[in-house]
Amino acid sequence: MNALKYPRLFTPVKVGNVVFRNRIFASATGYVEIGEKSLPDSALSYYARKATGGAAQVVVGECQVDNPNGGGRGGACIDLSDFGWMQFLSKLSESISRRGAVSSAELSHAGRYSASGLGPSDGEIAPGRLCRAMSEEQILSTIKAYAAAANFAKMCGFQMVTIHGGHGWLPQQFFSPATNTRTDKWGGGAENRARFAVSVCDAIHEVCGRDFPVEIRISATELEDGYDFAEGLEYARRLDGHADIIHVSLGVHGIMTDDHWLEMSPSMFRPENRNVEYAAEIKRNVTSSLVSVVASISDPDVMEDIIASGKADFVALARQLLCDPDTPNKAREGRPEDIRRCLRCMSCWSNLMRGFRCAINPETGREDETAPPCPPKKTLVVGGGIAGMNAAVTAAERGHAVVLCERSSALGGGIRCEENVPFKRRVAGYIKYLEHRLGALGVDVRLNTELTPAAARSLNADVIIAAVGSSPLVPGIEGVEHALGANDVYRDPELAETRVVIIGAGLVGAELAVYLKTLERDIELIEQAPSLGAEGNGTHAMALSGELRRLGIAPRFNNRVTKITPDGVTLADGTELAADTVVFATGQTARTGLALSFHDCAPQWHMIGDCSGVGNIMSATVRAWTLAREL
Repeated sequence: MNALKYPRLFTPVKVGNVVFRNRIFASATGYVEIGEKSLPDSALSYYARKATGGAAQVVVGECQVDNPNGGGRGGACIDLSDFGWMQFLSKLSESISRRGAVSSAELSHAGRYSASGLGPSDGEIAPGRLCRAMSEEQILSTIKAYAAAANFAKMCGFQMVTIHGGHGWLPQQFFSPATNTRTDKWGGGAENRARFAVSVCDAIHEVCGRDFPVEIRISATELEDGYDFAEGLEYARRLDGHADIIHVSLGVHGIMTDDHWLEMSPSMFRPENRNVEYAAEIKRNVTSSLVSVVASISDPDVMEDIIASGKADFVALARQLLCDPDTPNKAREGRPEDIRRCLRCMSCWSNLMRGFRCAINPETGREDETAPPCPPKKTLVVGGGIAGMNAAVTAAERGHAVVLCERSSALGGGIRCEENVPFKRRVAGYIKYLEHRLGALGVDVRLNTELTPAAARSLNADVIIAAVGSSPLVPGIEGVEHALGANDVYRDPELAETRVVIIGAGLVGAELAVYLKTLERDIELIEQAPSLGAEGNGTHAMALSGELRRLGIAPRFNNRVTKITPDGVTLADGTELAADTVVFATGQTARTGLALSFHDCAPQWHMIGDCSGVGNIMSATVRAWTLAREL
């Protein structure tokens, strides 16, 4: 008999009239490419892929409530008040449910941020943008609109609904003292602030039936932007028995303070599994409702512990299922080493309006793409960085015989130098995942092998893929011989003494500043541009900017280093900064010449990764994946 490695995680549970096959939910990640009363067929594949991967529930995000009366916020949303959506939504719910997952529609009302500008109380959202308090009649009408939206979703085949009551949506606006200053029965104490959310749950059950499950997502706390956890816990108590499932998240998407909205989708700088203890305390304080927790969880061992210890009844995965939709199936089969773990790099957020994309899973957003059939080819990959490893893995998965040659003693390329940085531990894990996949697929990996064109020809490959990367760009600054490269300091931070000047505030330099500051170095960060370099990942740059601010690092923008000496640096504005160590992080230079030297060594020749144009993990991965699938 085959025993499950994670028995509690894969124990089915019945809620109302539905059975969840396990305890892993696919949390809402909306699909932004919306047309006239429908989404493209690719959206069916996008959501169905999560069901195929083994999730017990798949939530379709951003379904607007009460759109005719201005409840929506516009943009990429499904309108649950428009019966013209029925045909598409019926196809969508069926594409999820026929693959064994429970389909849920996320009910969203933007309240004060909506087209109507109606919220719990009068207020100013931003300079010149006001919101108005809802009347009693409007509140009651909105509650009915939630119930009507849920009923419409049920008519379209959805098996449950998920009320978005966190992250700044309308129910949370009623919860929060920052947005609810009412003195009637809809404001004041916790019972009154919770009345709107409780009434919505009850109204849905009244219309759809008590066996139709209602989940509500709440923010356990708004942190310094509003209510604390003690109040969030009280709201959960008030919802107990009214909502079938209380889904625990964190934070607010409002426009209140800087980067705090990122707390709801924490970056690599924030604590791991942060919401779990909030969920555990809520679980201890409710008696009827089940509890789900979302917390950027990617490790099935952690998931099992959450369920087995009674901290929550379900774990909800959002970014992790963008990164690897097969996470539930792999965990059930006892293959945690085969799970591709989310980096928390924020690339999905940065690419949101172009459609969800994952830095290390190019299939996300491209679920409909198919690869042409191909005969097996002897494939030589030159270079064992991220691009080369991904090309080798994908080619081997497609049935090609692959040889991977790497000139150094380890795979991973330039990014390997960051493997000991605490907030980059998931990147180190990604390299280990690729190494595991190479071994499992039987790729012939040859380390300490620096190929020449003659050596490449002697291997008689059908295809050569040059993935030889890039080299650090040494700036043309007087005295640069007194400076160290960022990669060297990442490898050995002891090279950086007490006072450190870092030249360049792109992602490499700014992250190095954060790392060294946590090692108690004094940091000066110099950047000639007016802001941090986003390098294709603006949301991560926002998170990084917030981390610099929290650590007290104030980059000197619009300035540059003109001279480096053993004692420090001189800036273009004449400022002299004393330093024990100067580090340059001024970009990379593509090794294009080396890649070109292999152009006539096999019938097919390709360039990928930095050698074809310096990029990031996402660009390297998608190019490698696409090329290797189509050899």
